[in-house]
Amino acid sequence: MANYFIQELPEELSEGQKIIFPKMQTYSMHDYETVLEHMRVYSANISEGVMRAVFDALVSTMVSWMPLGHTIKIDGLGVFSLSLGFDDGIPSETPKEKYRHICIKGINFKPDPKLLKELNKEATFDRVETKATAKQKPAHTLEERIAIARQLIGKNGFMTLPDYVRATGLSRSTASRDLKNIVANPESHITIRGTHSHKVWVLSDE
Repeated sequence: MANYFIQELPEELSEGQKIIFPKMQTYSMHDYETVLEHMRVYSANISEGVMRAVFDALVSTMVSWMPLGHTIKIDGLGVFSLSLGFDDGIPSETPKEKYRHICIKGINFKPDPKLLKELNKEATFDRVETKATAKQKPAHTLEERIAIARQLIGKNGFMTLPDYVRATGLSRSTASRDLKNIVANPESHITIRGTHSHKVWVLSDE
């Protein structure tokens, strides 16, 4: 039996709505050697060397074909595809120039429905309670935080949520709520542009 707990999506990702979802409680990660050891239990007639060679061949195949625009489908397991993003490690003088610097940010995995069906046959879950998190107390007054935000915006022309988090020491969820209150305060002269992960804060017309 596995345990799960109920988690709430951070406010900056839920657009102010309360969204909750179950999350599995994990206790350990099975590394490469442990996985091979478990596989030998189910395939005793296949040597460890052959298993290692198959894994190596799979990785080599993914490295060779996925950057060319191909996805990898393994029946009974699922489909692997690449996730792209902008390369933040290469400086860009203009937004248009940034669009030319693309890199692979991760690998998406869509499980085979058969795999999900087999997993659900074996799975039973028990809910556990999580400890309540104490409310974070800001190290700066509201006036000081508004001044910090205005200074960041004045320096860069805009401010992102991570910028504000680093400058104030607040958590992302607390910083998101704080900025919501600051924008609602007409004396801050700060407004928001964009939505979701593309949100930035700028100075409003004074």
